[in-house]
Amino acid sequence: MNQVEASSEVEALVAAACLLHGLSDPNRLAILQHLALGEHRVVDLTDHLGLAQSTVSKHLACLRDCGLVVSRPSGRASMFSLAHPAATADVLRAAERLLEATGEAVVLSANFGPAALHGDEEW
Repeated sequence: MNQVEASSEVEALVAAACLLHGLSDPNRLAILQHLALGEHRVVDLTDHLGLAQSTVSKHLACLRDCGLVVSRPSGRASMFSLAHPAATADVLRAAERLLEATGEAVVLSANFGPAALHGDEEW
């Protein structure tokens, strides 16, 4: 494979890398799992997850930008739901299967484990 072919192959994976980056926060994953139960308002998600309204709103904006969630107005609130419920469930199940196959390797990783994810060494 020459350098041009290798570059094209990597460029073809940019969208997948961006999508996976959008899924790289545990709070966003928790929101997706909760939305798999049905549509919810921000206040429902803050109550369930114990997060600040601003935090939930920020994560919902990220998930909406990634095309993973949609919203619709409902009175003064917005109702959020999964844009692609079946595909999202497939990705989350695939992640669970891959984690089962790799064991604790990713959690123990200095580069990708909880300490790297949260930016502290004490995790």
